Amino acid sequence: MNHLIKNTQRLLLLLIGLLPFSILGSVPIKPVSAADSKVNIPYANGRVVYNLKTGMYSVYSHNELIFSNIIATCKVNGKTLSSADFPERKYNQISISDKFGNGSRYTITLKGNGGIEMKQVFYIYNNRLYFITQVELTGGYLKSNYMSPFKGNFAGIAGDARTVFFPFDNDTFISYNSKPFIAPTANTSSETGVVFDNTSRKGFVFGSLEHEVWKTGVTTTATKDGANMVNVFGGYSDSTVTRDKIPHGEISGTTIKSPKVFVGYFNDWRTGLEEYGKANRLAEPPFIFNWTKPTPVGWNSWGVLQDKVTFDEVIKVAGFIADSLPGFRTGNTAYVDLDAFWDNMVKGGSEGDYSKLKEFADYCKSRGLQPGVYWAPFTDWGWKSGPNRKVEGSQYNWGDIWTKVGDGYHEIDGARAIDPTHPGTQQRIAFMIGKLKACGFKMIKIDFLGHGTAESTHFYDTTVTTGMQAYRKGMEYLIKQLDGQMLVYAAISPNLATARYVHTRRIACDGFKSMHDTQYTLNSVNYGWWLTYMYNFIDADQLVLGTEAPGVNRARVLSGIVTGTFFTGDDFSTTGQWTAVAKKLYQNKELLKVIKNGKAFRPVEGNTGDKTTEMFTQWIGNDFYLAVFNYSNDAREYKINRRRLGLPPNQKYNIKNLLPGDAPISLTQLSLTTKLPASDAALYKFSKE
Repeated sequence: MNHLIKNTQRLLLLLIGLLPFSILGSVPIKPVSAADSKVNIPYANGRVVYNLKTGMYSVYSHNELIFSNIIATCKVNGKTLSSADFPERKYNQISISDKFGNGSRYTITLKGNGGIEMKQVFYIYNNRLYFITQVELTGGYLKSNYMSPFKGNFAGIAGDARTVFFPFDNDTFISYNSKPFIAPTANTSSETGVVFDNTSRKGFVFGSLEHEVWKTGVTTTATKDGANMVNVFGGYSDSTVTRDKIPHGEISGTTIKSPKVFVGYFNDWRTGLEEYGKANRLAEPPFIFNWTKPTPVGWNSWGVLQDKVTFDEVIKVAGFIADSLPGFRTGNTAYVDLDAFWDNMVKGGSEGDYSKLKEFADYCKSRGLQPGVYWAPFTDWGWKSGPNRKVEGSQYNWGDIWTKVGDGYHEIDGARAIDPTHPGTQQRIAFMIGKLKACGFKMIKIDFLGHGTAESTHFYDTTVTTGMQAYRKGMEYLIKQLDGQMLVYAAISPNLATARYVHTRRIACDGFKSMHDTQYTLNSVNYGWWLTYMYNFIDADQLVLGTEAPGVNRARVLSGIVTGTFFTGDDFSTTGQWTAVAKKLYQNKELLKVIKNGKAFRPVEGNTGDKTTEMFTQWIGNDFYLAVFNYSNDAREYKINRRRLGLPPNQKYNIKNLLPGDAPISLTQLSLTTKLPASDAALYKFSKE
């Protein structure tokens, strides 16, 4: 009885904000009626308890308090408003049915603050282990570049506590970073946030579900008193992350809304991120047509040829793939993709003679291959030559279409951004895509898309006021011009916002052939593998064999397999060590079976900082696959509890290493042990006996 009294006292103190909730244990939750000024909003394994008197709410998972003192806060017309500032609050509930399923929408309406009405909206769906929330303001003419629907405290995390930095894009060789979550630690990441215990794997997942208006930030802060803080807000601008040189653009109108935000607490943070990825796919369905053909595989010229690409060389590459790699297929074809500098084959500049490109495309198709090409729709690489150059396919000059930022322009990667909403940009897109379609290309790799998301002082389309609105305009126009005729592959691009517009996306920045390249690429798989549920495919980009040691070759090949698709990049116009390795590995039917599955492997560990886990796993039907990497310069032995891998303790398996090499493995009822040479990798297939 004394224990019950103490917990009741603590709960009362908590709800009025006088007690850090990290010291509160599990408290039985009883339904509270609206007459008591509490609104109970139940979801699958938890509930939101909203206090109509204070404008704050708490969240419980089962009977455990996980969030407290949560408010919505917005900056509007130069003033900061909080849900705690309004004197009048009421709520209503209606049934809903949409792509998430059946459920309820709860709306808390707040009034009495300078003629502005605030609504806090909660979307609850049957059997979903999360809820979705949004804040909305209505009034006269409102302007805001900061709206946070979810800000407050969350429970302490025991064990190996981690918070992850998620980048906005995959440019400048940026990495994900799983940081220790120990006071005083503050981490702001883009669109997505997690805090979890890597030992138990329990953790929180929060993030944006909408990317057509806002760039979203997620700040997680560990404090010494245990009252950890989280803030999920639309309006994130950071020169090192979102690449913006000015604050986030303002949205305006008589009604303005924050992005919808996903909030969940999961027994496994990896499951939580996978659910988050799937929720994003539901919230913003693809604008592009759905890809129903087999997982794409092929070759890309940026691996080795790069700026030295010529017609004769790529014809030889296509011939090699047709004649010497006939088994390198997931369907009836493979792609032969020309990256940057394909214009080496075009006489007379961009408005010149494309006959050699068409000849290349025709040759590929005559050999049973699909031709691919490359383009960057939102960049001017020749800006140093001045503003008075004519934009191909338009009546505008380049200086007319540059993205304006204060008294200057937006530049990154050596290129100047162009305004996606400008008619000159769109005329150029229509012209170039028309040329590439006329050549007969069946794949396009689009690059440097982040230039199209830049915040600008002024867009040509005056209805557009944020970088993400501009990105939507530009990408939708591009996809309409492609007219469903090509596989669309994104290279450097926003991690989440690009999912509506492409079929496959490169997971990291350029990686080539070294073990360092492999480890860098797999850092993005370690913490971004769940993007496999937002895209048809994610990809490790050019996989170069070169003259690296056999173990390094195996690791590079496996990095592509665990990412989900496979594009190689060696110079197959000549013969070398790489041609023999390719013939052996690229036509391995067991490896191709894994590639055909088309989904990224799951990481085993999440406490690697800006490096990556050594193990990734995947179930395909009844078969279990374990990828093991040794990034070090010394031989290593790995021993791990089989439950940690997701293997039932008593099931017996036949185990086969699908990659050639010396990598012995043993399995007991409780654990698995394997040994790998220095700088090597193995892919084990477990089949039930």
